Parts: sequence; C-alpha cells; structure tokens
Amino acid sequence: MSRGLPLLHRRRILVSGAIGGITCAAVVVGAAMADQDDGSGDANASTKAAQTISCPAVAGSLPEIPAAAQAEVDRNLALLDTQLAEANKRLSTSQGEGGPNFVQNAILGPLADKRKSTLDRIAISIGRRAEKPAGLDALAECTLSGGEAGVGSGTGAGGEADSGATPTAAASEPAGGGAEQGSGAGQGGGAEQGGGADAGSGQTISCPDVASKISGVPAAAQAEVDRNVTLLQTQLDEANKRLSTSQGEGGPNFVQNAILGPLKDKRASTIDRIELSFSRQGSTAPSGLDALAGCSLTSG
Repeated sequence: MSRGLPLLHRRRILVSGAIGGITCAAVVVGAAMADQDDGSGDANASTKAAQTISCPAVAGSLPEIPAAAQAEVDRNLALLDTQLAEANKRLSTSQGEGGPNFVQNAILGPLADKRKSTLDRIAISIGRRAEKPAGLDALAECTLSGGEAGVGSGTGAGGEADSGATPTAAASEPAGGGAEQGSGAGQGGGAEQGGGADAGSGQTISCPDVASKISGVPAAAQAEVDRNVTLLQTQLDEANKRLSTSQGEGGPNFVQNAILGPLKDKRASTIDRIELSFSRQGSTAPSGLDALAGCSLTSG
C-alpha cells in the first residue's frame, strides 16, 4: 500500500501535465488562426481601400477655346475636379451604407449627373462664341477602378485619366443642346409637381415653377424653350419615382445626395439652355431663373 500511493500520485501528475499541455497547444493554435484571420481581414480592407473613382479626361477633348470663353471653361474644368474629389471622399466615408447598388445610386449616378450639367455649361460657353462642341456628354460617366467593383469603399482623390473609364452609357442631347435627356412628357405651365409620392412617408419633391417666370420668348426660340420646360417636368417626375423606390437605401443624407442634389444640377443645366435660347436670338432671358433650380421635399 505504501508503494501504491506514490505511483498513483505520479500518474495523476502525468495526466494533469498532459491536459495542461493540450490546453496550451489549443491556445497557441487558436491565437495563430486569429492572427491569420486578422491578416486576411487586413488584406481585404486593403483591397477595398484601393478603390477610387476614375473619370474620362475632358480638357483634351475640347476644341480651340475662344478667348472670351476661356475663364468660364476653366472654372467648369476645375469644378469637374472638385466633383470627382467629393465623390471619392464620399466613397471613402460610406463604409457599410446602403444596399448592393449603393455606390451606383448614391455616388456614381449623382456624379454623372453633375458632370453632365458641367459639361453642358462648357459646351454652351464655347457655343456662344464659336461652334458648339459635340459629344462631350459621353465623358460624363465614371467608374470604380481598383479593388472590388461595386463595393462602397475606397480612398484617394482619383483623377481624370486620359484613358479614363469607358462610359457605360452616353447621354443623348435633347433638341436645342445640352447633356441630359428626359423621357415621357410633362406640362410646362403651372407649378412643377411630380407624382410618385413616397408611400412610406407621404413625401414628394416640389420644385419652383419656371414656366410662369418666362415671358417675352422670341418666336424663333419658342419651340426650344417649350422642350426644355417639358424636360424640367420630366426630371421632376423621374426624381419622384426614384424617391418612391429608394426606401431604406443609404444614410441620413441619401435623399439630398442621391436625388435632390442631382435634380438641382439637371434643372440648372436645363435652365441654362432656356437662357441660351434667348441669347441666340439677341434677346435677354428673364432674370432670376437660376434661383429656381433647387427643389425640396414636401409632405403629401
């Protein structure tokens, strides 16, 4: 009996040591696997962070610019760079926002709308003094470069590359010039209020009436003015439709960034074309039309 007790103790010690060794090994293996997971996550983050938005270069596609238009063209070229930088900043700060189409709907789409309006102003500026350049609207579309396409992440300011991103679709220019083209018909007169109310909140988008502020239209410009007034209504209808189908998308500023902002840019460009139709006929457009571009949400 005296010999059995030490032997039993030795066996217990050996078993305890083995269990302790297994536990330590498990901890070590677990830590190693965690390090690998962290490394994988860092790699994925780096891949996503490599994304930027790239847009086609514009300056190299312009014809000779009249001296009287140079300053205005330069301002709008600088504005294109600002728009791209802002879009890339939005891309880098929108991690986890929205659904699978968030980047297209909230960043790339609005950026294309802003660029269309700015390109239209460049074309109009040159067209006032020389032949209006054609095809600039094809340079409005931008795409993601680097990382995983479609992921709402990225850093860097991006830039307009000469090779650029191939536009996915070229916007057609409506009669009378310009970059945006609407579809469907709208009434030019009366208050511009579209349908498509937001079923969840009862909200709609309302815009200032432009038609009632226009008077003294030269006969030769009437058809062009009418087309652009109709286009304003079409743009509003499309924005209200977008509002009604975007429930749950984006963050708190989604409606402003993805719907109201782009709508304002489109309207500003269309109003520019209305004013230009007056100047082509040697007339002066009514003052204050530019202030009518912005729209707002109203409760239905």
